[in-house]
Amino acid sequence: PWVTIRAHASGAVDPAYMGLGAVPAMKKALKKATLTISDMDLIELNEVFAAQIIACMRELDTSWDITNPHGGGIALGHPLGATGARLVVTAMHDMQRRNLHYGLVAMPVGGGQGMAAILERTT
Repeated sequence: PWVTIRAHASGAVDPAYMGLGAVPAMKKALKKATLTISDMDLIELNEVFAAQIIACMRELDTSWDITNPHGGGIALGHPLGATGARLVVTAMHDMQRRNLHYGLVAMPVGGGQGMAAILERTT
């Protein structure tokens, strides 16, 4: 296998803050993996609206240099039912190509929910 899922988590915020549910999910996944956001070499964060990713990145206080380096959901698409697969496969290939160790993939889900996973390159 190219990567191992080191940790995964779900999270949620008040539905009035739709789009930010990925933030608590990412924080929980990082905690489960005993890692920090600064340990991440790559972040693939699906965004449905441009303002949504800006808000998530501000909450995480992380670098834009490692986030969606090839574009996100707006540029690449986020097919219903396949967003998670698109995020993981994009991250997997980028981690392999650029010899990166840790990747964080995440997506907000309707109603203020979110999902996240930490990937660790194994080859």
